[in-house]
Amino acid sequence: MNFLIEEKKIPVREEVLGFFEILGFDPLYVANEGKFVAFVPQDDCDKALKIMKSFKDGKEATCIGYVEDKKGVNVILEPYKGARRLLSLLSGEQLPRIC
Repeated sequence: MNFLIEEKKIPVREEVLGFFEILGFDPLYVANEGKFVAFVPQDDCDKALKIMKSFKDGKEATCIGYVEDKKGVNVILEPYKGARRLLSLLSGEQLPRIC
């Protein structure tokens, strides 16, 4: 089974993307507190989003991908432009969190 993530649907603010571009960071590999990921059956996606958006902190809830029933298990990013790529585990140390 493949987990496909559509990069253009990931809610990252423009100023954050710009900052990360300058520093050479990928927002998919940086700790981000306060985010929630749920896997729900495709038929229930609209219902789940409606429930999440009914809460103040869920106003920006969105569907960022889907699951394909294929052999193997991969997480694949569909980028803004270019070919799909496998998302690999973070190599090295994760950036420290500033609390």
